[in-house]
Amino acid sequence: MPSPRSLLLPLLATSASAFLAAPGLSRAAVPRVSINQPLQMALNYNDPAVAEEFSKVQGMEYDDVVTELAQSGVRAPATMGDMEVKLMLVELRMMGSSASNKQKKRPDKFSSKFEEALWTKPVFAAMYEDLKAKGDHNSMNVVAEYLNEGADAKARYYSSYGALIDQAEAALNAKPEVTSPKVKFSGFPSNMGETGLQMTLQALGEVVEFSCAESDDFPVLVGEVTFADIESAKKAIDQYDGMDMGMGEKLQMMSV
Repeated sequence: MPSPRSLLLPLLATSASAFLAAPGLSRAAVPRVSINQPLQMALNYNDPAVAEEFSKVQGMEYDDVVTELAQSGVRAPATMGDMEVKLMLVELRMMGSSASNKQKKRPDKFSSKFEEALWTKPVFAAMYEDLKAKGDHNSMNVVAEYLNEGADAKARYYSSYGALIDQAEAALNAKPEVTSPKVKFSGFPSNMGETGLQMTLQALGEVVEFSCAESDDFPVLVGEVTFADIESAKKAIDQYDGMDMGMGEKLQMMSV
C-alpha cells in the first residue's frame, strides 16, 4: 500500500532541497519545484470527520499551513493559492490519521539518503525525532538537506549551523548501545546459505537461536540471531555492521 505522502502528487520531497524553507532560512537556497499534475483530492468532504478537520485548517494562517506541510516533507508551490494549500493539508492530516495505527513498514527502496538514514541509523533517527518534537523546522530542514547533498549543504549552512551538522555527523557514525544478545541482520550474500551464515556467526560466540530467509528485493539473507551473551552480540555488530559485501546494500546488524 502506498504511503500517505506518495498520494499527494509529486509533492513528496526526495531531498530537503524540495522543502519550503522554514522561517529564518533563505528562500534563495531552496530551488523551486514545478508541479505538472493537477491537485487530486482523494477525500469525501461530506464525511463529518473530514469536514471537522477542514474547519480546523480553514482558520489557520497561510504561513502556518505551509510550515506544517514542510515539516511532513511536502513543499507547497508558490503558485498554489490559499485554499488549495489548506485542502492539501487536510488531505495530509486525514491520510496520516488513517495510517497512524498501522505499523510503519520499511520501504523496499529508499527515496533519498535522508530516508535511508532514518531507517538504518537509529542514533540519527532519535536525534531527528528530538528536533521534530521541539518543532525546530529550520534544523530539521538543514539536517535533511545535509544528508541528501553532503558537502554542498555543509558549505551553505556550516557557518550558522556548524554545531548541528557536527551533531548529525556524530549521530550517523555512532553505534547504538547493545543491550540485548539478540541481533537483527540484513545483507549477507544469499549464496552463503543458512548453514554457512550460522557457522560464520557461531565463530563469534555461542548461538542459541537463529533464523534467516532470502530477501524479496536483493539476493541477500535477512533474519535474527540470539547469542548466549551480550558481548558476543557486540562483537558481531562491531565486525559486520556497515560492511560492504557488494550485494547492493551494506550489512546491517542491529541490537533488538
